[in-house]
Amino acid sequence: MIPRDLQLVALRPEIPSARVSENMSLDEQFQNRTLRPIAKLQDELLLEVFRNYTKKHKNKFYELKLEKRFIYIENAIQKDIKFRNSLKGIIIGQFTLEEYATYIENSSALNKRMMNIVKERLQSNIQLLEEEVAY
Repeated sequence: MIPRDLQLVALRPEIPSARVSENMSLDEQFQNRTLRPIAKLQDELLLEVFRNYTKKHKNKFYELKLEKRFIYIENAIQKDIKFRNSLKGIIIGQFTLEEYATYIENSSALNKRMMNIVKERLQSNIQLLEEEVAY
């Protein structure tokens, strides 16, 4: 690995629950080995990007009840292509060259996994998105 790749991998947190085994699909291995640690590393940035997204959309998110907030997050990621591409860039920018080569072989399926992980991270940190905390 080149020095940039080594530094990127060294930054990532370990996630004991994200195991990798031979009987998993290659996509699932990539998810647990690469996507989950990167999403966890980028957690604070993902939250801040989402806060900015809500600001640009007149803070309607903060007017919603909890259940509707979960739906809002999901819809923002699924339906707003510019926002979705921004989130993908935050994750892909942390790939090593080898990981990027793996990613481009099956980007469509890996994008789905990536966006599900980002959605889960935002939804699991929904308390940190409260208006008082956010500003």
